[in-house]
Amino acid sequence: MYGKAFAPEYQGALTTLSVNASLTDVLDAGTRQLREAERDGRHGEAARSGLAVAEAQRRLGRIGDADRAWKASYRAARQAGDTAAMAWALWSGGTLARQRGAFPLARRLLALAAELGERGGDVVVRGYSLAGLAETGRIQGDYEEVARLHEQLLAEARRRGEARHTVWALEGIAQIHRNRGDYDTAYALFEEAAGIAAQADDRRGHAWALRGLADIVSVRDGDVERALGLLSEAERTCRAMSLSSALAYNHKMRGNVLYRAGRYAEARDLYEQALAEFRAMSEPRGQALARLGLTKSLARLGRDRSETAAELASLADELDRIGLRHAREMVARAQKELLDSASQRTGPRSAPAGVRVEAAR
Repeated sequence: MYGKAFAPEYQGALTTLSVNASLTDVLDAGTRQLREAERDGRHGEAARSGLAVAEAQRRLGRIGDADRAWKASYRAARQAGDTAAMAWALWSGGTLARQRGAFPLARRLLALAAELGERGGDVVVRGYSLAGLAETGRIQGDYEEVARLHEQLLAEARRRGEARHTVWALEGIAQIHRNRGDYDTAYALFEEAAGIAAQADDRRGHAWALRGLADIVSVRDGDVERALGLLSEAERTCRAMSLSSALAYNHKMRGNVLYRAGRYAEARDLYEQALAEFRAMSEPRGQALARLGLTKSLARLGRDRSETAAELASLADELDRIGLRHAREMVARAQKELLDSASQRTGPRSAPAGVRVEAAR
């Protein structure tokens, strides 16, 4: 059995905040508490409340503010001599670096956070930091390297009965199986994650699990309406909690579902929306995936072949620069799919029955 989900990044005077609190509410409460702590010279409390501010800013897509906040939290923790609080600040900074596509920096910060967490006796920040390293590797496509770490962290989370971390680990393992084409296993894992998240009232984890289920329902079963229904349910949570990044990924997935169904004009509109959202929060991975979906949709709608080729080449260069190997493989498949004269289409057309059309994940 799992207890009610909690947010360990809400610390000090903010521990009463719900894991489901709106990020704008978290930001307001954290900012008030941070100012009080700084005014009174309470460096430890400033570090803890500053962490919540950094995480709220990051999840709202305010990259510059988040960067300043986690660094200020780290400085305050160092002044207080609080090793665990230093680890939490570095975890936040590493997570932000991953979100920005700075993967080498993310790895350095998260590894240091795990080390300081162990030194400071905080098993939770150590676990979260190792999870961040695992997620960084998974996003880059290093499945062999991180699969075992995901499984280790899942076992630890289950042993502690920590619902939120269990849900995260299940979703990460599910995504690896999905990307390898093992849809049945991925579906079962996403389904378990959704069930635990619902039981523990982890609305954020539940929204991500629903997105994963929608992906499988679309690509494996071709059930467009059910997939869109799952995404609509997840979107309501994203909007209620002001989850900007999760909402953008939700819109991109909706584009994927429509693309696979041959509804290219609708997919184009969703990819354009998601691309604008990712650009607003300076999230390069999301931008690249939305660009890929948009390029494929425009090609299916009759875009000039040379323009498609140029955009895919530009995307390939960008993904090589960032270090997203799995996404780079997706671009290579798109180049083969769209630029092969035998498969090039000149206008919108639904996919033939029984044929699965792949989309950017």
